[in-house]
Amino acid sequence: GQKTFTVEEAVEIIGFGRFHVLLFLVMGSTGVAEAMEIMLIAVVAPLIRCEWQLQDWQVALVTTMVFFGYMVFSIVLGLLADRYGRWKILLLSFLWASYFSLLTSFAPSYIWFVFLRAMVGGGVSGHAQGLIIKTEFLPTRYRGYLLPLSQVFWLAGSLLIIGLASVVNPTIGWRWLIRIASIPGIILILVFKFIPESARYNVSTGNVAAALATLQRIAKMNGATMPEGLLREPAKERRGRFKDLIHPKYLRTTLQIWIIWLGIAFAYYGVILASAELLERDLVCSSAAPLVKDPGNDSEESHSPCHCHLFGPAAYHTMIISTVGEIALNPLNMLSINVLGRRLSLCITMGCTALFFLLLNICISSTGVTWFLFMLRALVSANFNTIYIYTAEVYPTTTRALGMGTSGSLCRVGAMVAPFISQVLMSASFVGALCLFSSVCIVCAVSAFTLPIETRGRSLQV
Repeated sequence: GQKTFTVEEAVEIIGFGRFHVLLFLVMGSTGVAEAMEIMLIAVVAPLIRCEWQLQDWQVALVTTMVFFGYMVFSIVLGLLADRYGRWKILLLSFLWASYFSLLTSFAPSYIWFVFLRAMVGGGVSGHAQGLIIKTEFLPTRYRGYLLPLSQVFWLAGSLLIIGLASVVNPTIGWRWLIRIASIPGIILILVFKFIPESARYNVSTGNVAAALATLQRIAKMNGATMPEGLLREPAKERRGRFKDLIHPKYLRTTLQIWIIWLGIAFAYYGVILASAELLERDLVCSSAAPLVKDPGNDSEESHSPCHCHLFGPAAYHTMIISTVGEIALNPLNMLSINVLGRRLSLCITMGCTALFFLLLNICISSTGVTWFLFMLRALVSANFNTIYIYTAEVYPTTTRALGMGTSGSLCRVGAMVAPFISQVLMSASFVGALCLFSSVCIVCAVSAFTLPIETRGRSLQV
């Protein structure tokens, strides 16, 4: 007859407080490190193209291999996180990514650069565990607001690496830019000790004492009281099994989530790389008006496929403006996913993304192109916000990290293809590349609308 409570009940009763602010700042900052490592390729691509005399496909291969490493390690680290803990895998991933990122700055050749960046991608794939830890500690009513707000950290990382590139690249070079970009990840390694392992994970492994100690610590920091009674929840003997993701209960959801993740990543990194390509090669309106050649620049180098087109101040300025777009729709996105639900919100933003890809075909001024890129970055960012939240909420604790890992892995398939569309096909057929991006977004919009489970207001499943 003694009272008992679950982790879910304890999290809801303790509520939001100082612990969650610390959690938000530390785990959210993983987005700064991740954004700097991922966005790094876009700002160093013109420099490595020039230094090693690379063809278009070789530049595209760099980004593809980063996401190949991400894809392979994402599944492995998700599986390990469900079995051995989110916190341990998060720490391991940061150590791995920081180590190989520093090694990249000493790469003696193109082959070594590609290999080392692939290793960095593998480490960055584990950063998703920070989102899972946040999700598993947040009360239900706050998840729909605070998780999208984490996009601020990704935005900060993106702006930071672009700002640093505008100063560092022309002066001391891209190798020092990579070394500086690894600093946030190293700092985060030192502050992870302030964040405990997920109480939901500890309970799922039968370590009730550790889960109870964590909940008591949170309650003390928040100035709240613990629920009365004993923490009771049956341990889950089977955790992190791939076949649980394709169980009839979740099969349709899993398949549609994979399609959406793949399409969102394809569109997101397509926008980023297409922006860089537009600025580097001045492809805007190229189909409408032939470029006027400068008769004074008729050197052998100008006819070379490896001719250098380095970013100037105006290009960095445009990249900064378009990147700020990633936060522009955040308030509206938060309102939408909490009022309309995750599925309908994602359907709407994916449909709008498809529309703006088509609008980019219109031959307009550079200011108009910047505005279109701004809106595209806002929309693709909103897409990622929503699918991250939905995926973290729809799966039970025993397969949540694996569900995020496999989704992240499929996501990188889209990211691996995007460079060849944005950096190779776009040079051959500007309209064809943009129409392909738009078509994929329409497929994702339909898939989002028909998802079988809505997670708005639903407690996390055990």
